[in-house]
Amino acid sequence: MKATGIVRRIDDLGRVVIPKEIRRTMRIREGDPLEIYTDREGEVIFKKYSPIGELMDFAGEYAETLYKTCGLPVAVCDRDCVIACAGISKREFVEKKLSADVESVIEGRTLYTYSNQKEKIFLTDENKTNHVICAMPIFAEGDVIGCVASVAGPDGKNDTVGAETEIKLIQTAAGFLGKQLEP
Repeated sequence: MKATGIVRRIDDLGRVVIPKEIRRTMRIREGDPLEIYTDREGEVIFKKYSPIGELMDFAGEYAETLYKTCGLPVAVCDRDCVIACAGISKREFVEKKLSADVESVIEGRTLYTYSNQKEKIFLTDENKTNHVICAMPIFAEGDVIGCVASVAGPDGKNDTVGAETEIKLIQTAAGFLGKQLEP
């Protein structure tokens, strides 16, 4: 843990303001859920909460199934990073920060499909070998919590949306994962 040197007081309602600089660097937006941890030394720790993170193993199995049955390289993301993938390198993608373009797709709350007329968008800023072919935001109780994306393989395979079937598979995966988080 790293000290910031910033001190804030708790108001009469028990609230504390997280400084704008920290919210910006940690990518905490208004309405984002935070999980609260405490330890025996009296430390209180706020951690960004990812509802889809609870489904990490399940999302990974779903991605593996899509890849094995359809040959479709897939990534499942929360609002900040890739949480599971299949058909692409886990080491290069899992837990890596999403690109601003993918974040825009998530915030846009609509299906994205790549075409040769569009500029390629990439899952992460670190990796420019696998661009997004199709991405669908994941909704749970009306809130957007991430997305499911099919990506082009590193060899350029699956470079454009193969068929309406691929789009429907990605939409189905996003809908199914979202339903898993609803009561």
